[in-house]
Amino acid sequence: MTTAAHRVQLVRDATFAHLDAAGGISGTRGTTPDGLFVRDARHLSRWQLTVDDTAPVALVPAAAESDDTASCVLTPRGTRDDPPAYTVFRRQTVTAGTLTEHLRLVSNRPEPVTARIDLTVDADFADLFELRADDRTYPKPGGRHETHTTADGLRFDYRRADWHSRTVLTCDPAPDAVHTTTEPTTRTLTWDLGLDSHGEAELRLTVRAHPHGLPDRPPATPRPQRQRTPPAGDDLARACERGLDDVDLLTIPVTGIDGEEVHVPAAGIPWFLTLFGRDSLLTSYFLLPYRPETAAATLSALAAVQGQRHDAFSGEQPGRIVHETRHGELAHFRQVPYGRYYGTVDATPLFLVLLHAHHETTRDSSLAVRLESHARRAVDWMFTDGGLEKHGYLVYTPDPGGLVNQNWKDSAGAICFADGTQAQGPIAVSEVQGYAYDALLRTAELAQEIWQDAPYARRLREAAQRLRDRFAADFWMPDADFPALALDGTGRQADALASDAGHLLWSGILDTQRARRVGRRLLEPDFFSGWAIRTLAAGQRPYHPLSYHRGSAWPHDNALIALGLARYGLAEQVDLVTEGLVAAATRYGHRLPEVIAGYDRAATTGPVPYPHASSPQAWAAATPLALRTALEQV
Repeated sequence: MTTAAHRVQLVRDATFAHLDAAGGISGTRGTTPDGLFVRDARHLSRWQLTVDDTAPVALVPAAAESDDTASCVLTPRGTRDDPPAYTVFRRQTVTAGTLTEHLRLVSNRPEPVTARIDLTVDADFADLFELRADDRTYPKPGGRHETHTTADGLRFDYRRADWHSRTVLTCDPAPDAVHTTTEPTTRTLTWDLGLDSHGEAELRLTVRAHPHGLPDRPPATPRPQRQRTPPAGDDLARACERGLDDVDLLTIPVTGIDGEEVHVPAAGIPWFLTLFGRDSLLTSYFLLPYRPETAAATLSALAAVQGQRHDAFSGEQPGRIVHETRHGELAHFRQVPYGRYYGTVDATPLFLVLLHAHHETTRDSSLAVRLESHARRAVDWMFTDGGLEKHGYLVYTPDPGGLVNQNWKDSAGAICFADGTQAQGPIAVSEVQGYAYDALLRTAELAQEIWQDAPYARRLREAAQRLRDRFAADFWMPDADFPALALDGTGRQADALASDAGHLLWSGILDTQRARRVGRRLLEPDFFSGWAIRTLAAGQRPYHPLSYHRGSAWPHDNALIALGLARYGLAEQVDLVTEGLVAAATRYGHRLPEVIAGYDRAATTGPVPYPHASSPQAWAAATPLALRTALEQV
């Protein structure tokens, strides 16, 4: 995919690269840092080609041939009267932990010429958290970078205490010379390649990342591609096809509950190519009618890292389902809490929802049997550390070292009052109470049918009914005829009108009459942009169309709402949401991004991109499948 600033993104097998228009890497940071990335680290931070001592001219800027391969056409600088002596056809491919490059030089002259090729290379091994534009810095005491010249290229090593990462470059043919630069670890490799009259020469380069914690393995063979079925000819079918392709791109290997390797959808690129509790669970739920094996893998992977103890730094608590896992240096040394970070209030009930939904869809009870103890521990967490017994609701307290908000709207300020002020904890967000209600009912069914524990099933059903009754009394705002976004630590209603209300239709915690009124309200113009339902209704003080969670529109949010609308028979509203999102997808090559701006459809020629959106992003990729399901259910 090529971005607006002509950046090319390549991804395959838990590896991705960001390249510039000439296929280069300059070591940028910020919103979309460039480089080669594996396991939360940048394994290539400089990759700059010069031809005849000058930066090449991109006759054809780098463009993706496929999701993992890009090509461009370069030349030395020339004039009308002295055109370039040769042309460079550059092709780059990403596979598991590897960037390969093929340079084919073609002479444009009848006499022999010599092409001077220089490639400047470095690997800074920066952790992804260092590359974010948040003005944070992290000390690295004892960190040592080394660069070694080898017979056919370079080796870059980074060591810090027990941490060791490596990047190896091999070249065919080997460079004629290797030069040091003003930067201590950067090297420039030089080739003088002779070209016969209208002749050719080739240069093949292979960069292999060796992240800390992974054993050295032989180069991976490409995974077989998913069997494609031709789209049925409509835009929703094409969006579904693109979405399945994107889920494939984001699928990564992790360890399951019995130590087996399972393949799960990571959250997204560039920042979230890792297992995410909430994201992986909802993506798997959307895919469930089409790929139930994804749900089974995700549940196994999350059960394997379910909380075992209390750890205030990471938020770990017994039975709690993880928010995210990280493999980078900063997580390893506990400079950030995200190695296994549990700061989410919704992943645990969603784990239970998916476990039952998998059984309901497949009628295979083996997974529910296998994960019975994990499900019971998840329920125990909901009642204890989750807050159901003490507060009557699932609650979270903002984490100053991690996430201030721990529901899906996890940016600072997202859980707010109508005046824009952030709610203070312990916070009970509305949609999570719906998840909890649904989780209790679904787990009760598993207890009754699969585990043969009728008393436990009865206890869960009774708890679910009490939660539903409390919710109706505490969250409903009669004047607005709409549920509050949250209750703050004093029980005060956070009265901003927000899309979270639509999730309550999906979970079924609202009675039918209120649910149908909420569903219709979400399709009024202040909420529905024409492309999608906004996270906050326009016109409120905190509304901002370019805010991450206070006015933008998220495909996955709309997918859950569409499933809820279908549950209550709101066919017209399902059609409106589906048409808007599918129309937006067609403007992005049938790929839905993580989030789009909240501007009204009538005011723009197309959906306005949110400037920091991940793409591809897993639950956005799976959204068209959820829309198809909603259309079939209504």
